[in-house]
Parts: sequence; structure tokens; C-alpha cells
Amino acid sequence: MQYATPFHIVLIEPEIPPNTGNIARLCAATNTVLHLVGKLGFSTDDRYLKRAGLDYWHLVELHYWNSFDELQQAYPDGRFIYTSKKAAQTHVEFGFLEGDFLVFGKETQGLPEELLAANPDTSIRIPIFTDVRSINLSTSAGIVLYEALRQTGKLR
Repeated sequence: MQYATPFHIVLIEPEIPPNTGNIARLCAATNTVLHLVGKLGFSTDDRYLKRAGLDYWHLVELHYWNSFDELQQAYPDGRFIYTSKKAAQTHVEFGFLEGDFLVFGKETQGLPEELLAANPDTSIRIPIFTDVRSINLSTSAGIVLYEALRQTGKLR
């Protein structure tokens, strides 16, 4: 499905190749732009990364950035939505807009505390009902992206 203003998924220093591959496939299926930021915990030639994305990589609009600041400077009017289990509002309470940048931190550490503290109004969480530490990165990206697509009427 093509739509006028695609969403963006931003992965800051992703560490696990299959997660990034799965997210790339998600982006290919939804016309979502993928941004990989900072030092990656793998090579983009990694066979697990490629296998997870299968033969969909040519359908992904993929951008690499040295830093998150560099990405933000390239999109000065972009609205960045930060994901963290520590955020007050849930992903269903938040009001998404077309073109939002959905920002996810590295698997082992999440996003920096300072970033979340500076952006409480655009920080969201996915509810977890047990003592499970977190939800898998690629699952989280799918949950948040599809809620954003639902809210903006793109799932028809």
C-alpha cells in the first residue's frame, strides 16, 4: 500500500541482526522508511540480517546516519516519537500523525534516559502485564507501527 506521507522507523544502534531484518521486512510491507543510526552491532552484509529480510531489501527505503543528531538535522520538521517501557503514556493513548518517526533504542539498553526525560510528551510505551523485562524489538516496532497506521486510517 502506498500512501502520501510514510512513517519512519528509527533504530538507534541495533544489535541483533534478525531483529533489524524483520523490521526491514515490516517496512517493506508497509511502505515505511527505515533509518539505522550510529554503530550497528553487526554488518549489513550479515547473512542472518539478509535472511530475516529475505528478498525484500530492494523494497525498503533505507538510510544510514552516524548519529541521531544528524538524522534530526536532516528532518528539522520531523516529529520524533520515543519508545520506552518507562514512558507514562501507552502507544494507544498517543495520537500518531502521518510521517511520524518511531524511535527505538538498542536491544540491551533502550533509549537514553536523558532523551526520554527531555521528551515526555512524545514518549510512549507498550503495556507489559508481567515481570517480563521487555518485548522483542521487532515485535515492538510492529505493534507501534500498526497502531500508527490504524489511527491514521491506513489499514483499509
